[in-house]
Amino acid sequence: MFDNTFTRTFGVEHPVVCGGMTGLGVAELIAPVAESGALGFLTALTQPTPELLAKEIGRCRERTDRPFGVNLTILPTVEPVPYDEYLDAIVESGITVVETAGNNPAPYLPRLKAAGIKVIHKAVSVRHALKAQETGVDAVSIDGFECAGHPGEDDIGGLVLIPAAAAQLDIPIIASGGIGDGRGLVAALALGASAVNMGTRFMATVEAPIHGNVKSQIVANTERDTRIVFRPFRNSARVARNAISEEINEIEHREDAVFESIAHLASGARGRREVLAGGAVDGGLWWAGQVQGLINDVPTCAELVERILRDAGELIQRGLPGQLAAVGGGDR
Repeated sequence: MFDNTFTRTFGVEHPVVCGGMTGLGVAELIAPVAESGALGFLTALTQPTPELLAKEIGRCRERTDRPFGVNLTILPTVEPVPYDEYLDAIVESGITVVETAGNNPAPYLPRLKAAGIKVIHKAVSVRHALKAQETGVDAVSIDGFECAGHPGEDDIGGLVLIPAAAAQLDIPIIASGGIGDGRGLVAALALGASAVNMGTRFMATVEAPIHGNVKSQIVANTERDTRIVFRPFRNSARVARNAISEEINEIEHREDAVFESIAHLASGARGRREVLAGGAVDGGLWWAGQVQGLINDVPTCAELVERILRDAGELIQRGLPGQLAAVGGGDR
């Protein structure tokens, strides 16, 4: 139904992506995403070692014969990450598409390109997207301010960011942030994107490997139930509104605030243990976007993708709601 540059470039049926998510980008979720015809990404650094990443790729292949990729997030860390070894695991496992995020992927592109791997780089601004295009990536995924995770410091929503990027880029654009249904897909395509990326929406699916309490909380939450944390440290992150994010906001805006004063609250390991695994929705930080306000149920991945494509197709066929009956006129 939506055959375009994105689907042809990456060999998938639908222009829908489930990008890498720490702790969630595992075979239990990504295989069903692939089976639905969308493009899903295992998250490399969710696996403690490159050897375990290779095993996770194998586990995903046992569940699907459709294309899927691997996300490799490149960031400075306290403990050095053996990125070259993770890259070896990706290449040797025969992965055909990699999603990079964080720092400039240029140092890794020669190895990926030599292996015939296509690269999608995540960006939060037009200037970053242009730089990624210059380095030779095959597509960019652009995060609007609505997104979960790190939206950057420019605070530009997708309604402006996506067409601004489309006006300057020559490679496919994946719209990310605030998208959770067929209306979002149609809007993204109209703005110049070739596909949409969804994170929070895929968290609220049957197969997502997180506690049911978290899925129920996403359904219960509205578009107002997120918080931006870490802004005083220029590392802004959008997370779910809960007791922990409220406490972090209160502490970090004090005049004498330093990151060390909130580090125990902001621990990713704590969020994964207490919230995603344990179901204590106030037990730690967890990612969620403003799209929560559009999420009303917990379908399977197949049901979700089928519904998005069906609703998008019907919307296009019957015309957008609110249109005038004819140019320059309306009901007379």
